[in-house]
Amino acid sequence: MNSYLCIAPDVKLGQDVKLSKFINLYGCEIGDESKIGAFVEIQKNAKVGRRCKISSHTFICEGVIIEDNVFVGHGVTFINDSYPRATTAEGRLQTEADWKVERTIVRKGASIGSGSTILANTTIGENAIVGAGSVITKDVPANSIVAGNPAKLLRYIDQPLETRG
Repeated sequence: MNSYLCIAPDVKLGQDVKLSKFINLYGCEIGDESKIGAFVEIQKNAKVGRRCKISSHTFICEGVIIEDNVFVGHGVTFINDSYPRATTAEGRLQTEADWKVERTIVRKGASIGSGSTILANTTIGENAIVGAGSVITKDVPANSIVAGNPAKLLRYIDQPLETRG
């Protein structure tokens, strides 16, 4: 490793993982043959599966599980708190004890377009495609294409283009 990488000793890296410069990894797990782009942060208790591609400037927070063969575009942001606050009701800064991590799951073979935001408590289904710039506010069905803010179902992958409505 070199001085351009910030990888904590508790990170579990699989075999043949490719890491770009200027990344921050701590307490996470990355599967075999995955590729992590520049300026990516992956927090503790997050998991990236095997043969995934995580593009530059992406933020994967605690509680995110990304299964195998997933593509994550540039500048994708995951969120793990539906109601974030800086302070408690008493006015002191919040700590980990003051909130609960909310999960997000990206199923095998899914693709997330650049600039998307993935809210907490959602699942992106197997082989689904999320269009660039989308905001995921609810579960995405397997084998579907969604896009927009909030993301809406455009069609299923096995449907011809002319059947969408």
